[in-house]
Amino acid sequence: MVLSECDARKMPMVAPSSTHTMVGVRGAAPGSIANVKAARKKVLLLEDDPAFKEIMTAFLIEHDYDVKAVQNGVDGVHEVLASDFEVILCDMLMPTLPGDMFYRAVERMRPHLCERFVFMTGYRSNQKVNEFIDTVNGTILTKPFHVDDLLELFAFVQLRTTLLAA
Repeated sequence: MVLSECDARKMPMVAPSSTHTMVGVRGAAPGSIANVKAARKKVLLLEDDPAFKEIMTAFLIEHDYDVKAVQNGVDGVHEVLASDFEVILCDMLMPTLPGDMFYRAVERMRPHLCERFVFMTGYRSNQKVNEFIDTVNGTILTKPFHVDDLLELFAFVQLRTTLLAA
C-alpha cells in the first residue's frame, strides 16, 4: 500500500482516537489483550494535512502504535515536553514551526529524542530540506511512500535506540 497526500483525500475518513487506551484486567495472563497497552510504542506524528494525518494515525494504531498526532511544530513541542516517544514522524514543511525548527527545539530540550526522528516530505528537491537532512544525518521518507518502508524505518529507529541505550 502506498499512501500519498492525494490518496488521503480520496479515501474514506476514519475517526481514530488520538489517545488509544485499553483497560487492564486484574489477573490477566501475560500476552493477553489486557496487557497489549504495555507493549505499544508511542509515536508523535507531526503532519499539517488533516486527511493525511488521519490516515497515518489510523494506520499506525492498526499496527499497534499509540499515536499522538499534531498539525505543527509548536504543538509538537508541547507534546515532547509532556511525554517521551519511541518514534517521531515529522513532516518537514508545516506552518508555524517547520520540521527543521521543531528538530532544533527538541535538540535543545530533549536531545535523546533526536535519534528517534523520521522526517517526511513531498518536496525532496527542496535544497533547504536536503541540506538540513544532511546536516543532522537524518532519515527521510519522500511522499508518497510505501507503508512497508515506514514500518521498516520505525523498526530501525527502535533498534538504534535500544543499541544506543546499551
